[in-house]
Amino acid sequence: MQATAYTYDPDTRSGQVLLDDGTPVPFDAPAFDAGGLRLLRPGQRVRIETEGPKERPRITLVTLQTF
Repeated sequence: MQATAYTYDPDTRSGQVLLDDGTPVPFDAPAFDAGGLRLLRPGQRVRIETEGPKERPRITLVTLQTF
């Protein structure tokens, strides 16, 4: 699934992404670390993996979107 980086705190390595419908979804440090990134800037296009119900997904991976 694709999303756009919305917020990112480098101290906690957590933040939020915006889904294409505008829904904000938070991610935590383990999801950020799983993607192997060192930094994330607001507005960057990212690929995410989620688990759990569609109404309240939990992000398990955040990485850069590659084409």
